[in-house]
Amino acid sequence: MVIIGIIQSEIMMFSEIVTDLQNQLKKDLAQIIFLLKKNPATGYSRIVEIGKEVGRKYNIKLIVNFPKEGRIEEFDMYGKRDLSLIVDYDRKRFPIDREIIKQKAREILGDVQTEDAYMYENKEGVRVYTKNWKIDILPHSVHIWTEFDEKVTEFCDWLMENAYEMKRK
Repeated sequence: MVIIGIIQSEIMMFSEIVTDLQNQLKKDLAQIIFLLKKNPATGYSRIVEIGKEVGRKYNIKLIVNFPKEGRIEEFDMYGKRDLSLIVDYDRKRFPIDREIIKQKAREILGDVQTEDAYMYENKEGVRVYTKNWKIDILPHSVHIWTEFDEKVTEFCDWLMENAYEMKRK
């Protein structure tokens, strides 16, 4: 029984990171809203700082993105979409074959397109996408440009363990 718990906690790394991020953003939401109204750049800086603080706990760089105008005012969605997780800037190759990542994306996410991406200077990457969203997967980082529903979260948990070899310590 203990072994099952350990295995689950390793697989849930993305879930743990985003839950931690969401909790920290929620805890500081009143301050963030105040800062955004007073000075949007200062409010955004506070959001970025919270992302950095949470990321440090997991030895990653965590960036909260707002790719479309108006999204910064959607307070209930903070930490639930549009994140970048930089795991290791120096990594240029995945520890597993790109085809495994594409296959797992189709298996978990269903009707998605997959393609090789960012294939230059001995680097590699995978893009998983639909007409409405995308996930860019690079050996050093993952950029999720969609809301984290159950399937996206499951796929990102799988990525953290298999493409980034992140384990709980």
